[in-house]
Amino acid sequence: MKRLIVFVPAIFLVLFLLNSFVLKEKVAKKQPIKEGKSSAIVNIIFKSADGGQTWQDISEGLPEKLQREGVWRDGLFANDRGLYLRAGNGVYHSEPNSTTPFWTKEIFPGTQRNIVPGKNGILAYDFRGQFLQKINGTNNWSPMYTNFQEQAVRIDRTIDWMYKNYKEREVRSVFETAGGTVFIGSNNCLFRSTNSGKTWKQVHVGDGRMKLAESNGVLLSTSKDGILRSTDDGENWDSVISEGGAGIAVERIDGGFAAIVYNTITQTNSLHISLDSGKTWNAIGEELQPSWSSLLMKQIGLLKSSSDILSIKQMGKYLICGRSDGIFRSADMGKTWKKLLLPVIENYGFNLSVSGNVIYAVPNKGC
Repeated sequence: MKRLIVFVPAIFLVLFLLNSFVLKEKVAKKQPIKEGKSSAIVNIIFKSADGGQTWQDISEGLPEKLQREGVWRDGLFANDRGLYLRAGNGVYHSEPNSTTPFWTKEIFPGTQRNIVPGKNGILAYDFRGQFLQKINGTNNWSPMYTNFQEQAVRIDRTIDWMYKNYKEREVRSVFETAGGTVFIGSNNCLFRSTNSGKTWKQVHVGDGRMKLAESNGVLLSTSKDGILRSTDDGENWDSVISEGGAGIAVERIDGGFAAIVYNTITQTNSLHISLDSGKTWNAIGEELQPSWSSLLMKQIGLLKSSSDILSIKQMGKYLICGRSDGIFRSADMGKTWKKLLLPVIENYGFNLSVSGNVIYAVPNKGC
C-alpha cells in the first residue's frame, strides 16, 4: 500500500513533465524562425545621392545569406517611395532620403521571389504565375490574376517543359502601364489585359523574354530580335532597333528611352538613346565598348569576360551605366563617360536602380 501511494504521484509527475515538453515543442514550432542579421553585413547594396561621386554601404540590417548569395535579379526595385527588396520571409524597404542605413521589414505571406511596382502598389509573383498584390496604404497581400493560368493555357497551346510538368505557362516578367494595362511575359509570348486581369489576350507571338518601359504613352520592349515599340497601348508592335541579337534592356529617360542591344557582329552589348519617344535612335557610349584586343583574348580563351554594358539609368542630369567592370557616368547624354569610384569588391558587374536623385548599385554575384 505504501509503495502504491509513492508510485501514483511519481506517475503523475512523469506525465506532467512529458506534457510540458510536448506543449513547449508545439509552441516552438509555431514561432517563426528569425533570419540572421548582423551589423557586419557589407557590400550588398550601395547608395549615392550626389550623382555617384560618393557611395554609402546600406547593407546593414539585411539577411546574412545575401552576403553569400547576392540579391535575386528580379527581387528588388526602386520608385519614388524608395528601394524595395524581397529576401527570406520578408519585404525590406529603405527610404530614399534616409541618412542612415535603416531598413523596415514586413513579413511576406508567400514564397514569390519576384517583385515589381504596379499602378496601385507592389506585385509579387513566381514562375508558375502565382500573384500577390499589396495596395498602397494597406497592410494586406491579396491574390491577383487568379484566372491567368487557366486562360493562358487555353490561348497558348505550346507543349513545352512547363506544360508537361505543371500544365501551366511559365511567367518571366510582369509590367503595368500608368493607365492600368497589364502585360505578362510568358515562355514564348506576351499576354495583355485591359480589365485588371479578368481576361487576357495574346498580343505578340514567339518571344516571352520581354522587359517593358513606358514614356508618355509609348511602350518599348526587349525581344529576341532587338527592341520593339508600340503606340497603341501594346496592341501592336514594330521593330525599332535590330543588330542581329536580343534586346538586353529598355529604360525611360527624359524625352524618350535608353536601350541596350546585343550586336552579333561585334559580339558586344551596344547602347542607344532616343529623345523623341522612340521614333529615332542614336548609338552612344562608343568609349564604353571593350577594345578589340580584349574581345580577341576572350574569343581565344585568354580572358573570361569582356567589359559588357549591362544596365543604363538616368539620375537627374546624368546617365549612369553599369558595366561588368564598374559604373560610369555621363553628363552630356552619352557623348563622354567618367568611371565612378566604388569599393573594391568581387562581382560580375552592377545592377542599377534609381529613386528620384538617389541611385542604388547592387553587385552582381553571378546568381
